[in-house]
Formats: sequence, structure tokens, C-alpha cells
Amino acid sequence: MFDRLEDILTRYSDIEKELMNPNIVNDQEKYKNLMIEQSELHDIVEKYKEFKEATQGIEDSLAMLEEESDDEIKDMAKEELNECKSRLQNIEEDLKILLLPKDPNDNKNVIVEIRGGAGGDEAALFASSLYRMYVRYAERNKWKVEMMNSNENGLGGLKEVIFMIHGKGAYSMLKYESGVHRVQRIPVTESGGRIHTSTATVAIMPEAEDVDVELDLADCKIDVFRSSGNGGQSVNTTDSAIRLTHLPTGIVISCQDEKSQLKNKDKAIKVLRSRLYELEMEKTTSAEAESRRTQIGTGDRSEKIRTYNFPQGRMTDHRIKLTLHQLEAIMDGDLQDIIDSLISADQAAKLSNIQEG
Repeated sequence: MFDRLEDILTRYSDIEKELMNPNIVNDQEKYKNLMIEQSELHDIVEKYKEFKEATQGIEDSLAMLEEESDDEIKDMAKEELNECKSRLQNIEEDLKILLLPKDPNDNKNVIVEIRGGAGGDEAALFASSLYRMYVRYAERNKWKVEMMNSNENGLGGLKEVIFMIHGKGAYSMLKYESGVHRVQRIPVTESGGRIHTSTATVAIMPEAEDVDVELDLADCKIDVFRSSGNGGQSVNTTDSAIRLTHLPTGIVISCQDEKSQLKNKDKAIKVLRSRLYELEMEKTTSAEAESRRTQIGTGDRSEKIRTYNFPQGRMTDHRIKLTLHQLEAIMDGDLQDIIDSLISADQAAKLSNIQEG
């Protein structure tokens, strides 16, 4: 580990020198790539510097204990020694986490798909609640939300909604949200006051760039049709909606939220590209079956991951056995405690897997 850390420290120092070179500054592409690399190494370098300081503190305290005869100074040295040892242990754990392999998608924007599942109209209303929850979470992080497509049920619910969240690190925070979300509550459509259980499916996909996945539009069938949504004055009076069918996989994407047929087509292509990228990632994950032990859940859309119990005001994440009694805040987008817990559990699982290996 320490050889690797020394190499990182050397590389970081080299990057700093390169960034001072006028020739590099004038080469915008190279300059940008170096800045990105420096940013990725920064936290590791700062933590390693802390490690070196704590190690030096231990050596200095031990030397003082040997050389000094004054009891008061010796007591101070012992106190400093214990403090540095404690710090060193924590820093080592932090370094192990920082050195874990990075998910190449972590800094990408995400495309979120939410679909009402079992439960009819109540499932669509729950899908609408989840949509609002993620929009509020994005707002808390000052991320931009872009609607791709929506299909309402007429009661304020959403049979399906697809949207993109633009923001640095969006995928790293939201990637654990894929799966089946279950709600237990009394539906507004229930006159007898009985609690119903409904579900909605969430899929989180990193935005795919041209370099991530090859998409040949010759493999796609494109249909135009009249929008059925509430998107504005001229949306449902012109053939602006787009249905994109990817013939090799059978994936169908519809987009109708824009007035412009061209904009709807661009959005449909974005969603299709991300779906195809997700398929490739699933193949890779399946091929590396052992790596599934290092994941919090599999990201499978059919896996039940969370229950929102409204009568009891609680949320339970079944993967990490986490229960929080602050449902109102969670539904208003206060998801960070859940996400931080999922990230910590994932990191612990990966560390455990490395140690076992």
C-alpha cells in the first residue's frame, strides 16, 4: 500500500510542475485532463500527508521519552504518543477506503426511470411521490433536473417518469437507488381506511457518452405520434412525440415532453444510449460474479430494496437493515443519511473482500 502511496505522491508532484508549464497551459485538452487527474488524487495525497505527520509525531514522542528525564515532559510525550497512535489508526482506515478502485461512472449525470408497479393508481401516486423525493434531493445538491418523458394516470400519479439529473457525483450518490421501492399507506382512493401495499420500480443509469457505447441509428425504428401529455399549448396538437425502437434489443423509448420533434428525438437517443450502456454493465457484472459480494444489492430492478411505512412514519432499507423514523423528511428529499450509510456499507464490504482475498 505504501509503495503505491509514494507513487501517487510523486505523480501528484509531477502534475503540479506540469501545470506550471506555459506549453501545457496553452494546450487546453491536456491542461483539463491534468486538472481532473490532480483533483482525483488530491484527497489521497492530503490524507497520506496526515499519515506522515502522525508517524513523525510518534517517532518524536518516542525519542522524547528516551531522552528526557523530566516527568512532566515525559507525561506530555506519552499523551502525544497515544494521540498520534489513535490518529494513525483512523488515517490508515481512511487511506484504505480512498485507495479502493473507483467506479468510472461516479462523476456522471444520471438518468432516472420510475415506474408504478403493483397497486394500480396508488402505485402511480407512489411513483409520483418518489419522483418528487429525488427532485427535492437534487435541489438540495444544487443539481439540475431535466424531464425526459412522463406518463400520468389522471389522478396526479405517474405510470412512468424518466428524467435526467445533471450534477457532479450524481451517479455516485444515487446508484444504490435501483430496485423495487415498497409503500405501505392508506391510499387517497381508499374509503375504508385500510392500509395498502404498493410498489414502484426505480432504475438509475449513468448518462452514456458516444465513447461509452456504440449506437447505430440504422438499428433503430423511429415513429412519430401526437403527444397525449399536458406539455403545453401546441404539444398535443402536432406530431412531436417520438417512439424509438432499438431492433437488436427490442428496447422501446418514448419521449413527448418537448414541443420540438427534434428535441424529443435527442432525448430518446440519450435514454436509449444509457439503457444500452446499462445492459453492457450488467453483462460485465454477471461475468464477474465474485464482485457481487462487494456490492450493496445487485442494482437489479426486481430486487426489493426499501419500504416506506406511512402509518408508522418509518423507512427501512432492507439491504443494510437501516430503519429511520423520519419519513416526512425523507419524502421531502432528505436522503443523505441513507445514502451515506449505503456508501459506508459498500466500502466496508469491498474492504472485507480485499482482506479475504
